[in-house]
Amino acid sequence: MAKLQAGYLFPEIARRRSAHMLKYPDGQVISLGIGDTTEPIPEVITFGMAKKAHALSTLEGYSGYGAEQGEKQLRAAIASTYYGDLSLEESDIFVSDGAKSDISRLQVMFGSNVTMAVQDPSYPAYVDSSVILGQTGQFQKDVEKYRKIEYMKCNPENGFFPDLSTVSRTDIIFFCSPNNPTGNAATREQLTRLVQFAKDNGSILVYDSAYAMYISDDSPRSIFEIPGAKEVAIEVSSFSKYAGFTGVRLGWTVVPKELLYSDGFPVAKDFNRIVCTTFNGASNISQAGGLACLSPEGLEAMHKVVGFYQENTNIIMETFTSLGFSVYGGKNAPYVWVHFPGQSSWDVFSEILEKTHVVTTPGSGFGPAGDGFIRVSAFGHRGNVLEACKRFKQLYK
Repeated sequence: MAKLQAGYLFPEIARRRSAHMLKYPDGQVISLGIGDTTEPIPEVITFGMAKKAHALSTLEGYSGYGAEQGEKQLRAAIASTYYGDLSLEESDIFVSDGAKSDISRLQVMFGSNVTMAVQDPSYPAYVDSSVILGQTGQFQKDVEKYRKIEYMKCNPENGFFPDLSTVSRTDIIFFCSPNNPTGNAATREQLTRLVQFAKDNGSILVYDSAYAMYISDDSPRSIFEIPGAKEVAIEVSSFSKYAGFTGVRLGWTVVPKELLYSDGFPVAKDFNRIVCTTFNGASNISQAGGLACLSPEGLEAMHKVVGFYQENTNIIMETFTSLGFSVYGGKNAPYVWVHFPGQSSWDVFSEILEKTHVVTTPGSGFGPAGDGFIRVSAFGHRGNVLEACKRFKQLYK
């Protein structure tokens, strides 16, 4: 724990935002920082949860502990909706209280004697959980990296996909596509190379697909679209950014039967043991919401919510592009990755907050390769996004 650098990124941003609000009590602060959803959950989905909550008040409808792996009906619905043509079954799906929790459960399963590779930049939970589990060495201030973690640099020069010929072998590879924070989605050809790389090295690939529903081109939405991925990959996903479930908490992890350790033991058996030891299953009310999400009406409603945030993304991208910035991401993700060459991310973050009262996220919080960038989130009410963009134009015109 003592190795962890400063606070976790998002609480640190919240601390700076609070200090700013004390300094400017009348400043109308707009948050496009932490990727938290803002639009109401569609009624077809909340109705499913309300119905379940009410049923718990009746003798016939009451239920206590459920299966730790999730309700059979929901696991089957996830398998058929997202993996129907990929030969994955209900038994391969583990329902969770969100992707973030399962990242740490996977780390507990891997233990402290493994080596780990991560995209640089990437979601901080991968690195921080690795440090907490004791997989890493000390933090090296000069390069802003932990020893014993393989940082796979992703930047505009390499199209935000690492040059695998320069990446050392590790036991575990964390990979997020569409990527948080860069918003880049890996192509089929790139993911085919990644799966082959994991195979050649005997590595397990942990693939985070929490933003797959935002993909608007033909990039793969699941790692299991890639032949051979079932033998090397685990996929983590979530309802958070599709249905506005950031507070409801519901996700899933896919551990295929074909994924075996080098001694032939199924990884899914170990993960099942971890889940049963550390978790009593997702809330039955949340799971009722998940089933409602996957009904035809629920899926249509989620696509509308995603479409709304995609429109926000376009507004933000057009704003920064019109101001002459190099802008990345956005097309397949609710994040816009803006380049400020030669500047420190925290300096840019501070200047934007000070002069426009808009909260963004400094790129260096996601890894050293993120310095010089800021992430602007498209999660916001339309009026707030338009107002923030107006302020950006005044600041940078």
